[in-house]
Amino acid sequence: MKKQDIMVMFDLDGTLWDSAQPVAESWNEVFMKREPSLPALTADDIHRVMGMTMKEIAAALQPSMDPLRRDAVFDECCRHEVEYLYSHPGRLYPGLRETLEQLRTEGFTLAIVSNCQRDYVKAFLYSSGLGDMFADYEEWERTGLPKGENIRLVMERNGFSRAVYIGDTRKDEEAARVAGVPFIHAAYGFGDAAAPDAAIGDIRDLPALMHARENRPS
Repeated sequence: MKKQDIMVMFDLDGTLWDSAQPVAESWNEVFMKREPSLPALTADDIHRVMGMTMKEIAAALQPSMDPLRRDAVFDECCRHEVEYLYSHPGRLYPGLRETLEQLRTEGFTLAIVSNCQRDYVKAFLYSSGLGDMFADYEEWERTGLPKGENIRLVMERNGFSRAVYIGDTRKDEEAARVAGVPFIHAAYGFGDAAAPDAAIGDIRDLPALMHARENRPS
């Protein structure tokens, strides 16, 4: 197996899995305990805010709530969500493990960069059984940095000067531009893209796309 000199980096929600249903369930448990007057959330509510940081999500879902009270409630949602996902995993996109195994067999190093809270990626790796697939990951809450800077951080600490970033929203696209890496739109996810460098309609299409990109004339 020849080690490739390009890192393949992924967003998480809407790219590797759809966790909206268990996330909504976990937050509703917190609402019932802390703020029973708040309306229950649905998976569609969560889909609309996927890709934002937790503070952005809280403001989007409860804009009129007192900010200090809102932060306290959603901080608890964050903590409970991570615990909940260990035993209530999200839905993996079909063929994900096989796709990741093929990329690794072809010599690509894989990583995750997400705008999530601390330990969310760890919960994903555990509950999905995919902890052996990824060399590294980074989370917004762990560094406090924007996603574009976290992409660069993961590249640098793994010794890569080249990477691609796969994500499903315009925020992912903007982050890739900030990081200076090509953006591949996961068109099967939750959002759209303005001008991606490439797009896939199924995660299983990624190895062929990477092979074509790496073998095109320079």
